[in-house]
Amino acid sequence: MKLVVDGREAYAYTGGKAFDPASPCVLFVHGALHDHSCWTLLARWCAHHGFGVLAVDLPGHSRSAGPPLGSVEEIAAWLWAVLDAAGVQQAALVGHSMGSLAALQAAGTAPQRATRLVMMGTAYPMQVSEALLATALADPLRAIDMVNAWSYGSLAAKPSFPGPGMWLHGSNRALMRRNQARCAPDNLFHREFSICDRYRGGEAAAERVTCPVHFVLGAADQMTLPKAAREIGAALKARVHVVPAGHNLMGEAPDATLAALREALA
Repeated sequence: MKLVVDGREAYAYTGGKAFDPASPCVLFVHGALHDHSCWTLLARWCAHHGFGVLAVDLPGHSRSAGPPLGSVEEIAAWLWAVLDAAGVQQAALVGHSMGSLAALQAAGTAPQRATRLVMMGTAYPMQVSEALLATALADPLRAIDMVNAWSYGSLAAKPSFPGPGMWLHGSNRALMRRNQARCAPDNLFHREFSICDRYRGGEAAAERVTCPVHFVLGAADQMTLPKAAREIGAALKARVHVVPAGHNLMGEAPDATLAALREALA
């Protein structure tokens, strides 16, 4: 589905069904250097079980026109602009990693519009090591390889989506490299990991959130350690689901992640 947001074309995957703005809406927000494809299983389940689905490509990613945005606050404002363009007043916000921070900020900015907040692979503050940021600046392709090595707790997907034997590391690396190249000469890796590192609006946003909140965390997550989500989770009174996966839990533990989402949306 194509929308015009702030004068530029934006793409949202609708889960294999035509988007109905009258249905309860679920807005999916991907993380750094990713796109709508990380949500395929979850988006399709929602679309075929009574929800209107918008799994967006953020500006400058895959099918959405750039330039990429520069802060969590800018992304949050853009998300509400997407819903305005789609004719939607309220939505459940589901975000992964950087997208979880944007979903939190959006829910705090317009609490009357957020029906649920689901934060996956999250932490706050979402600190990034100086060594990784330095590598991202000097050699972003090497930094992408480093992140992929840290993002999974196993070598292949469990039976189910995206299928037994799927090379999670390779497919994710290819996606990140493609989005990095698409934004050249802008260094998208350094930009988006810096966005995560410097966001400090979480406490203020959490004070304004009024909807039910769920966290879905990977037990083996080395990028956003589950313990790093405890304080913000307590502030949000979040229900916490822990799945057997690393940071990219939607691909590595698809069934458990879907089960957690279904409970969050129930």
